[in-house]
Amino acid sequence: MIAFARSARHHEVLEGIRAARAAGFGGLKLNSVVIRGYNDDELIDLLEFARGERVELRYIEYMDVGGATAWSRDQVVTREEMLELIGQRFGETVPLPEGADPRAPASRYRLPDGTVFGIIASTTAPFCRDCDRARLTADGTLFLCLYAREGLDLREPLRSGASDDEIAGLIRGAWRGRDDRGAEQRLVQVGRGALYPVETLRVDPHREMHVRGG
Repeated sequence: MIAFARSARHHEVLEGIRAARAAGFGGLKLNSVVIRGYNDDELIDLLEFARGERVELRYIEYMDVGGATAWSRDQVVTREEMLELIGQRFGETVPLPEGADPRAPASRYRLPDGTVFGIIASTTAPFCRDCDRARLTADGTLFLCLYAREGLDLREPLRSGASDDEIAGLIRGAWRGRDDRGAEQRLVQVGRGALYPVETLRVDPHREMHVRGG
């Protein structure tokens, strides 16, 4: 886990989870990107941990975005594979009705003991047409899709004195005109590989996931 995060501060993450729960925050969720050959052998351990900490685990299929410059299709552990492994260990997984909501990124399931977890299958089962998510970077760039090459600059209008209504109008216009289908387009791409090489990320850091808040 330390190697994955490139940090020796793993204990602080654990302390933060427990502090949030102790402070009364409900509905805590933990996201875990699953990569074959890297951490897929921890699939069950992660769920055991989440159950013990009384938080909801969200598995995420490995996506070819941002800094995933070594991404390949065979590294993706699919939702079906995850469910099979979890079922073998814990028994039947029952889909929750709200997990069928097309606007929700995660399909949610319940184990026989009542534990609930989710899987975001954005690589093998994109939900672009029903996506209602956007991301605002720290420097004021609004991205309507993780795969988007360009974003909407809100910082300059703000610095130029734009009103709240004017900013809201810019956001509404961008959203109403969106035609982002990044994950769907990538799904059918022949010879699909990493979205960006390292050199491209260095030229435009906005394409990094940690900059977009992904």
